[in-house]
Amino acid sequence: GKMTSNRQWIYASRPDGEVTESNYKLATVDVPKPKEGEVLIKGLYWSVDPYHRIQQSSLNTWEKPHPLNEVQGAGMIGEVIESQANSFSKGDIVSVYGGWQEYVVKPASDVKSLKAIADASVPISYGLGILGMPGRTAYFGLFDVGKPKEGETVVVSGAAGAVGSIVIQLAKIKGCHVVGIAGDDQKLEWVKSLGADVTINYKNHDNQESMRQALQQACPKGIDVYFDNVGGHITDAVFDLINLRARIIICGQISQYNHGLDTPQLGPRFLHKILYTRAIIQGILARDYVDRIDEMLKVDFNLNQSS
Repeated sequence: GKMTSNRQWIYASRPDGEVTESNYKLATVDVPKPKEGEVLIKGLYWSVDPYHRIQQSSLNTWEKPHPLNEVQGAGMIGEVIESQANSFSKGDIVSVYGGWQEYVVKPASDVKSLKAIADASVPISYGLGILGMPGRTAYFGLFDVGKPKEGETVVVSGAAGAVGSIVIQLAKIKGCHVVGIAGDDQKLEWVKSLGADVTINYKNHDNQESMRQALQQACPKGIDVYFDNVGGHITDAVFDLINLRARIIICGQISQYNHGLDTPQLGPRFLHKILYTRAIIQGILARDYVDRIDEMLKVDFNLNQSS
């Protein structure tokens, strides 16, 4: 039928702890019309990402908190329905920060063509995954900041997540000893199938000491690279086992998102361990690597073809 209405998820109230349905409301509005230089896009895939919860903190993060009573911001892959811009035509598959809604109008400059992915024989949803923001985060976080060398030990927390599961594979391709941490046995089976040498179920280790023992067993040569998606006591334990000049990549702190952003949990003092090991701790954000996405796609597509 003819498209006349656009359904949207509106971010209505700040969550206290876990996000619930009451933090959102469903609205129906008219489909917007593109003006000169703009395109109308129909959403096909949307992202639901952990960083959305960071944006719901009451404090500034890398930006101000997500405004209330607006469409929830998110990545979208969609199809151009109508174009008033020379750079796009009807039917093009594109990526856009379109939010949780069925249709969006954006200036052409905010829209990225996914022609390379649409033409390759891979699902276009990969544009929100391994060939999109999570892929970029994993690839540049691990290689630019982590700089893993063959034979080194790489530990990944949140190993079954969108980013962590890619880091596991990349570290394995590099010839590293790879340890994946996740929260249930089914996830760990999958992480093993991606190439992890050892997996740890953190739910069996609910404190720093127990976690340290599990890591010590998994990492007989210590830890050279730690790709952190979760923070909390898992990360506290890692600092006991880092090697000289270890690289610690802070990609996420998901154990803290529901309760610990506005009133932080207290952890052990660990910076003296950084002094002894001269380790580096660096935060990473996907947006810092947007301009280098083609560098990654070249390598990714080559890997895909050769495997």
